[in-house]
Amino acid sequence: MKQHFKWIIVFVLWLLMNNLHAQEQNGDSVFNRSSTSEQFYDSLKQKAYRSGITRLVYNNLISGKRNQNQVQIEQELARMSELEGKTIASVKVHQLDIIGPSFADTSRTSHSWLGQMANKLHTQTNERIIRKNILVRPGDTLNVENLLDNERIIRRLSFIKDVRFWVDQDSLNQEFVHVTVLTKDVFSFGVGGNINGLKAASLEMYNQNMWGAGHQISASIVGHAEEEPYVGFEGFYSVNNIGGNFVNIAVGYANTYRREGATLVFDKEFLRSTTRWGGGMTFSRWERADRLIEDVPIVIDFSLDYRYWDLWGGYSFQLYEDIPYRNKQLVLSGRMRLYDFFKRPEPDPMNNQFFADSKFYLASLSLSKRSYVRDHLIYSFGITEDIPKGFLHEWVVGYDDNEFSKRLYSHLYFSSGNFIRYKPSFLHASAGIGGFFHSNSFEQGQIEVNADYISRLYTIGSKGFRQFFKLNYVLGLNRFDVENLLLYRDNGIRGFRSRLAQGKQRLALSFESVLFPPKHMLDFNFAFFGFVDLGIIGSNKHLIFNEDYYAGIGAGVRIRNENLVFQTLQLRLSWFPNHPADIGGFGGDFSERTKSQFYSFQPRKPDVLRFE
Repeated sequence: MKQHFKWIIVFVLWLLMNNLHAQEQNGDSVFNRSSTSEQFYDSLKQKAYRSGITRLVYNNLISGKRNQNQVQIEQELARMSELEGKTIASVKVHQLDIIGPSFADTSRTSHSWLGQMANKLHTQTNERIIRKNILVRPGDTLNVENLLDNERIIRRLSFIKDVRFWVDQDSLNQEFVHVTVLTKDVFSFGVGGNINGLKAASLEMYNQNMWGAGHQISASIVGHAEEEPYVGFEGFYSVNNIGGNFVNIAVGYANTYRREGATLVFDKEFLRSTTRWGGGMTFSRWERADRLIEDVPIVIDFSLDYRYWDLWGGYSFQLYEDIPYRNKQLVLSGRMRLYDFFKRPEPDPMNNQFFADSKFYLASLSLSKRSYVRDHLIYSFGITEDIPKGFLHEWVVGYDDNEFSKRLYSHLYFSSGNFIRYKPSFLHASAGIGGFFHSNSFEQGQIEVNADYISRLYTIGSKGFRQFFKLNYVLGLNRFDVENLLLYRDNGIRGFRSRLAQGKQRLALSFESVLFPPKHMLDFNFAFFGFVDLGIIGSNKHLIFNEDYYAGIGAGVRIRNENLVFQTLQLRLSWFPNHPADIGGFGGDFSERTKSQFYSFQPRKPDVLRFE
């Protein structure tokens, strides 16, 4: 059987290579554009190439594959490029109803009773909240790059569906322009939940835009048939961009069968390539917890009781600051992380540091460059998406002062993302190596390699079609016994929930084809997908191809209404041809799915490489 799956992997890789080669050969041939459209882009290119700045704008922001939505975006880009360097006389905000109007037709109204009711029930975002996220002011010189980056920042807000900056020349003085910021909210109230077998379930209600002030609140009821408390509660509240300084604060409380305690978070990201300072603080106090912090994948059969502090800060040195699209950041950051345990597993020589009282000091030096290209129908269903291109390279060093030993830490991490052949498709790749040094030995180390490929948007009749490929390889070096890789998380086989398939080394390949039909029902959009996931996992003592082979094959549908804050609904059916004893050969899943995110190349707080 192992030999059989080796040949499957070879065959799928061969298909991938042939597909990539076909894309390079076909070029623009799969897209039919009218002569009028060709004339428009030829004229646009000629105008853009008249100066260095507009040439950079054209080359970095205009994709070779266009549709009606992109034509509108690029026509507006052409207008802005011609007005580059003029003085902004005014900045206005215009908010659209959530149902009915669009950026192409702002006067359109909803004729359905459901849409009209949604518009009446929705509390429009306070204009003050929009304005504190607008970075341009009257008197500024118009800079197209800054406007597009400001669009991206506003689009990141969970209560905003999309945004567009429009620029018009003053009718009396041609040296002045007027900027209109056009925004569209999402209906911010949502309900969610999940059922975990016959024993556990949860129901969540949330609002991403309380009182139109941009505040986020959620409350969940969590129940378990056998573990106390049988009915528990979780609550979360956050405020973004306090005082217009892009400082965020969040508080949370939980008392469920999984944990009891509270957390407080302050955070300021390196949100823009010109951001000078970043930093944050996290404090958590948890009892009856089944894991360390929430996103750590290792779940244990012992209730933990611990306190967690995390402080970090960084400063950015700007390189090539005055040259458009060449701006780089050299960021120096420091961090202190504290774990203080009150209840934990008994000390074990093979796992001491994992549950040790410790003070961990980290520092990093990172180099980042990033810009963004606008596209659609990738992870969303028609709204504008900002694809990052650039790189992030970092060197992290640390000193772990824990109760059992003193250890040094270091890792190198390199990542890069760009468009292939005049931007028809996107490839992101990264690699890292690092670990701890203790008593002349190396422990808790790892090597990892990642690659993500997103094809261009093909057309099949009136439908859009993309292909996705993902590779993840992780090799653990002298890891603790309690640390094991699995195949059922993001880097593995979807729906494959086995805990018997584990080890210190993993290779996972994922292939997915997604079809986006143009039709929708009441603004609910559908995407049909098929996938093949391949995974090899086992010991780190041998070559990965000598370990255990598994696979998942399946298909499904995703449903989303971009006017609503609800997560994407997904129905997926899977077949596992070579499965371990703790799972069956077939699997089904109907659940909410968090939208995938692009890797941003944004400088971040110093951290260890994640073994997960």
